Amino acid sequence: MRALHPRHVLHRPVGPSAHAPQPQRGQRPVPALPHHRRQGPALLQTVALLGVLLLGYCYFQLLVPDPGVRLQQLGLFCSFFTISMYLSPMADLAKIIQTQSTKCLSYPLTVATLLTSSAWTLYGLRLHDLYITVPNVPGIVTSLMRLWLFRRYPPTHDRAYRPLQA
Repeated sequence: MRALHPRHVLHRPVGPSAHAPQPQRGQRPVPALPHHRRQGPALLQTVALLGVLLLGYCYFQLLVPDPGVRLQQLGLFCSFFTISMYLSPMADLAKIIQTQSTKCLSYPLTVATLLTSSAWTLYGLRLHDLYITVPNVPGIVTSLMRLWLFRRYPPTHDRAYRPLQA
């Protein structure tokens, strides 16, 4: 768990002493979490994407009666989301090049993405299924790009403050 800076901790009374005349007793640190204001856009994006998925489900269930056409269109729909998932870490590309640091990327996630997308691509090739193969190729390409970025710009481990002692 990440250490908290002293100004990010509130002391709130706990237990029966919370209402006592001396509230200093029985207090424990509670994270203040000042980043709640920044979570609004992420929550809105998540709700919007869930809405798109719900609309897609309704479209495929209600408006596409032919099962063969439904399956083909569903494959395209899922391919689009898979490709966008693999491309999403590249949104920080300008920041990585500008700061010359990959501290905003996850190395284990990059390796896992490379292995997973490679496995699905090989599986799709084996089945001759383009709906599996094509969306996973960008996962391989973007993972290799991120691995190159890790080699070119190693993540920095600087800290602005000392961790609190527990």
